[in-house]
Amino acid sequence: MIRLSLRIPAGLPERVTARAAADRRSLNSEILHPLEVALTAPRPDAGSPSGDPASPAPLRGKPDFCPA
Repeated sequence: MIRLSLRIPAGLPERVTARAAADRRSLNSEILHPLEVALTAPRPDAGSPSGDPASPAPLRGKPDFCPA
C-alpha cells in the first residue's frame, strides 16, 4: 500500500464519513470504491474523456489566467 496525502474541500470529509457509515465501510474503503469503479468502467473513447474527439480535455488544477 502507498500512503497519499490529499487536499480536499471543507465539508467533504464529513460527507464521505457519513456515506462510509451508511455503507458500513471504512473511510479508506469508501474513498477507494468510486475510484476503482471509475477506473474499471469502459471508456466511451480512449482519446477523449467525454467520448467526443472534438471536445477538449478537462482542466486540472488552478488556471493560470482567469478572464474577468
